[in-house]
Amino acid sequence: MNFGPIGRRVEALRRLMTERGCFSFVLPVIERANWESLYYLSGFRGTSGAAVVTSTETFLVTDGRYLAQARRQSPFEVLEQRGGRLSEALAALLRRLSPRNVGLEWDRVTHGTYLSFESLGYPLVDVSSLLPRLRRRKDETEIPLIRGAAERAALAFRRTLAKAGEGMTEREFAALLEFEIRSAGAEGGWGTSDFIVASGSRSALPHGRPTDRVFLRGDWVTVDFGARYGDYLSDITRNFTVGPADPWLLEIHGLVTCAHDRAAALLVPGVPCRDVDRAARSVIEEGGYGEAFPHGLGHGLGLEVHEAPRLSPRFDDILEVGDVVTVEPGIYVEGRGGVRLEDDYVITETGAICLTEKLEARLFEV
Repeated sequence: MNFGPIGRRVEALRRLMTERGCFSFVLPVIERANWESLYYLSGFRGTSGAAVVTSTETFLVTDGRYLAQARRQSPFEVLEQRGGRLSEALAALLRRLSPRNVGLEWDRVTHGTYLSFESLGYPLVDVSSLLPRLRRRKDETEIPLIRGAAERAALAFRRTLAKAGEGMTEREFAALLEFEIRSAGAEGGWGTSDFIVASGSRSALPHGRPTDRVFLRGDWVTVDFGARYGDYLSDITRNFTVGPADPWLLEIHGLVTCAHDRAAALLVPGVPCRDVDRAARSVIEEGGYGEAFPHGLGHGLGLEVHEAPRLSPRFDDILEVGDVVTVEPGIYVEGRGGVRLEDDYVITETGAICLTEKLEARLFEV
């Protein structure tokens, strides 16, 4: 099969399957769950279907709603799910193929789906690590889409700031930002979760969902947002003030900026992700706010907001060429407020390139 990135991904998956002793790989998607991996592997963007990959064949099973779309989007052989459940159509295909075993992503399928495959009598192999391993290294088709998502999000943020001010609510700001993201040419925001818009003392909530709280003069607001473009995502955090900035805010924003820059300088292949986290964390600790930085420094980014690798003291990942990661140090003081500064970077042979550079990493004012 020679269909550009899809063909290369399938061949890479087959090599990993051989290493794992897996003779067939089945990737089911039921009502959107895990559509990202199915799209990555097959090119099919529907919300129900399954890919089946063996050492020599590739199949895409879906129902009548998606047949034309599947044939247009995917180089796989498309089979129709003729009534009944998707699991029944897959069972019929597997009986025809008679594989020695069946590989499933155990951490992605429901218990019911697992049991339906177990009942077929084939040994089941856990291959949960294979696609995350492949999806981690972004190729020449993926990086421009992530950059495009970042550029559209940056444009939308500036347009939203131009209309923001005292009296607007967090929820109104989030809704306007989503509108501007679509107006800028993106498919929308993250889709799976709300943007974070946290103002005043609520900015001390790292995951503060927008509420009806009104922006007041003297407030500062933390906004964690992104766009989806060509199905790939950006993830950015910026902060703005309503009127002149509080001196304490300037202090902690400067500290977070220093921590961010210190970590970004270490984004090169071969560096342990925990060392990057440590570099940022040490700056915040030296500034007296070590206990106020409660989360990991960053995470992988692509078709999903959170992918491998993790920049955290709790993980052993090593930076590799092709990784796209966020760097997002923060300081959060309950009852007073907080800030976070987040950008997206791609790891190259010679270092990191910032994909979110179109939006200045500064404290904005409205």
